[in-house]
Amino acid sequence: MNEILKKLYFGNTISDYITACLIFIICILIIYILKKIVTKTLQNWSNKTGTQVDSILVKLMQRFIIPFLYYGAFYYSIKSLTLLPKVSQVFDIISAVIVTFIVVRLIVATINYMLNEYFRRQEKGTEKQKQIKGITTLISILIWGLGIVFLLDNLGFKISAVVTGLGIGGVAVALAAQAVLKDFFSYFVIFFDRPFEIGDFITVGDKSGTVEQIGIKTTKIRALSGEQIVFANADLTDSRIHNFKRMQKRRIAFKISVTYQTPKEKLEEIPVIIKKIIEEQNNVTFDRGHFSTFGDSALIFEFVYFVNSPDYMEYMNIQQAVNLKVLDEFNKRGIGFAYPTPAVIITKGQ
Repeated sequence: MNEILKKLYFGNTISDYITACLIFIICILIIYILKKIVTKTLQNWSNKTGTQVDSILVKLMQRFIIPFLYYGAFYYSIKSLTLLPKVSQVFDIISAVIVTFIVVRLIVATINYMLNEYFRRQEKGTEKQKQIKGITTLISILIWGLGIVFLLDNLGFKISAVVTGLGIGGVAVALAAQAVLKDFFSYFVIFFDRPFEIGDFITVGDKSGTVEQIGIKTTKIRALSGEQIVFANADLTDSRIHNFKRMQKRRIAFKISVTYQTPKEKLEEIPVIIKKIIEEQNNVTFDRGHFSTFGDSALIFEFVYFVNSPDYMEYMNIQQAVNLKVLDEFNKRGIGFAYPTPAVIITKGQ
């Protein structure tokens, strides 16, 4: 039996291979036990605190930490054997790539979970989670870039020359892509300053619509007529934006013109009549109403009231109800609306 265990294959005895297998099995058992203990601890912690942090940690552990430990057990057991120099070098390179891949993915996933959890707790969390996709993409690119540089450095490449080349190339790219970079930085202005958010109805110049998507380069808006309007982010930050979603109430100002032949008693009644009509409406605040000026062919009254809601449909319904009631009341009292035409009055000479 001892002779069999001492037989040599590829620089290692049968006994060495059995030892390596035992090391791997023992490490796997230890990892499994630790996994159970940590999972139970996190569950108990969650029951006490009522947070979602434990579920995030469990996901990270199952997706990244456990595979990392399993590979560590495999690496340690293989390294306990005597390997040929070239085989050992290839194995080290493969191990460095695998470890870098797992660690970078762990860091990226942790940052993404933290950002999503932070914005989920805020007001309009769902919309904000959609907005951070651009930032998480950029963070992922930066972390993967650093991970690749770190990997190349460990593999013996001259990183200083690579970094210098990237620096010169970056300056050239920046000069050639100034418009893209302007849109990119405008995205951060929109994200942190929040002049509008997904779901807001905005007007930019002569274009209006509901914000559907805020990207790193462009923002997409759905117009009332149905088509999608795509704005460069820089165009939005350089423009005056009307955000109707944040409107608390709508102001309505209108004028009524009556003829010069209207008696003084009826002129005095007009502000009272219209004030009563406006105050009869629900969710409305009357502001003022006056006989404002003498027009070329009419006596002009001006009225102002507020609809205490940003809803456009309610605003139009109330305005329509007021206009119809005014028309009805004026017809009952024989008050005539003035036409926008000059009146010629002919009198007999003496």
